[in-house]
Amino acid sequence: MTLHDWIDEACALLGLDHDVDEALVLDLARVCAHGVERPAAPVTTYLLGYAAAAGRLDAQGIEERADRLTALAERWDTPDAEVASDATDAASPDGDVDVPDADLAIAVGDAEGDSQQH
Repeated sequence: MTLHDWIDEACALLGLDHDVDEALVLDLARVCAHGVERPAAPVTTYLLGYAAAAGRLDAQGIEERADRLTALAERWDTPDAEVASDATDAASPDGDVDVPDADLAIAVGDAEGDSQQH
């Protein structure tokens, strides 16, 4: 039995008809376990799955959310990098930078993306 066999059986048991990008989930789990702390791995992958189902995200939407979560986990222990990233993300087309609260910026970004992924 392989991991792929396990995933197929788990999907059947849960009544899911969805291809799972094993590498994407495992990479996200690895980065969260090392960048945040070990328990962040299963919790974050669960949250990604929950967001995918709640937002009815397609494969591209899931990959985009996984990339954003990976970036968050990679800079988790470096607050200076987070502020710099938020400032870059918040730059307006005219070059002005508005640095909002990081959690608000993430939430707004998710909300905007959700409406485009249905």
